[in-house]
Amino acid sequence: MNSKDSDHLSSRLPGFYELPIGERVNLAKTFASLSDNDAKNLSQFNTISPELADVFIENAIGTFSLPLGVATNFLINGEEVLIPMAVEETSVLAAASHGAKLARQGGGFDATSSEPVMTGQIQLFLKSHVDFDAILVEHRQTLIDYANRGQDRLLARGGGAKALSWRHIAEENLLILHLDIDTRDAMGANIVNTMCERVSGLMPELFHCDIGLRILTNLTDKRTAKAQCTIPPQAFDSKEFCGKEVVDRIEKAYRFAFHDVYRATTHNKGVMNGIDPVVIATGNDWRAIEAGAHAFAARSGIYRPMTHWRIDGNGNLCGVLELPMAVGTVGGVTKLHPTAQAALKLLGNPNARKLSEIMCCVGLAQNLSALRALASEGIQKGHMSLHQKNLEMMKRQGATRY
Repeated sequence: MNSKDSDHLSSRLPGFYELPIGERVNLAKTFASLSDNDAKNLSQFNTISPELADVFIENAIGTFSLPLGVATNFLINGEEVLIPMAVEETSVLAAASHGAKLARQGGGFDATSSEPVMTGQIQLFLKSHVDFDAILVEHRQTLIDYANRGQDRLLARGGGAKALSWRHIAEENLLILHLDIDTRDAMGANIVNTMCERVSGLMPELFHCDIGLRILTNLTDKRTAKAQCTIPPQAFDSKEFCGKEVVDRIEKAYRFAFHDVYRATTHNKGVMNGIDPVVIATGNDWRAIEAGAHAFAARSGIYRPMTHWRIDGNGNLCGVLELPMAVGTVGGVTKLHPTAQAALKLLGNPNARKLSEIMCCVGLAQNLSALRALASEGIQKGHMSLHQKNLEMMKRQGATRY
């Protein structure tokens, strides 16, 4: 946390879900040392003004709200974290919190991330046969330097274009350039697209070609985050089930997803159940994260589960999740949306890499909780008990069940 006053506080908040909303807000405020205004922005139900809505999207006519909640119990790299999540689906926050509680019994989550390198693509239609390899090798550094022109602030922070590579698609006679750019704490889409357009202008001077697309890819496989946890079998003990049996069933459930694309699809939807709400709450692009995650899951040519679960030699359940995670903490909506800003403060004002690590931990926790339920009492028992509030509200509003 940013404040020394909150160092002793824990994200273990038993009974948090039973408290009135105002008391939940006050606990979150104390935990993260939020200002009164930050707490107000977290708890407002209509924080986006007409002026902001008109800036965020074209043809604005209003806003569409999602509930904002807090997932508890997260211990990430030894740090207590409360997780803001914006989502409408029943049981998501409960599942994330429960998964984090299980992981906590093995020491919580360990998380790492790579440098925030995005990749832009430049499509070139070759008009003649040339030794493009020799030409590009000779001019590689010149092109990288040209891409970095006018990016003094980014370069001063250690970012900027770092590498240039290419591949040839023979059947189309297309040359595809890949420009790798460290965007630091920005998601970086605009930076990448600007640099690609700049570099593309030099290409006709190097060889005879027409210029096609110049745009980033959302398969940011050079910008990944990784979360891991190890949980002792006794953490899964209950009146109905032996922990060792549950661990064995979880591993078998994972193997099911590994070998069956239908199961893998729902398995991975559960992972994104955890990640997307944090992406949304912090003002990031959940569509880009979804696209990159699913493409990464299919990078072998077969769609696989995003997580990996195994039992180690001591009978512990070990989980790993690694995904492309291109998120930012500066620029765009993250700096304009008051609730997104308050959500980032609740997380301790992380940089982009730390935010990506947190999101990966939430995805792993969500998947763990779902697999534990599926491997024991079944997914519906807990889900439907929480869904009961929805049914009661529908009855009060005179809605018709179907």
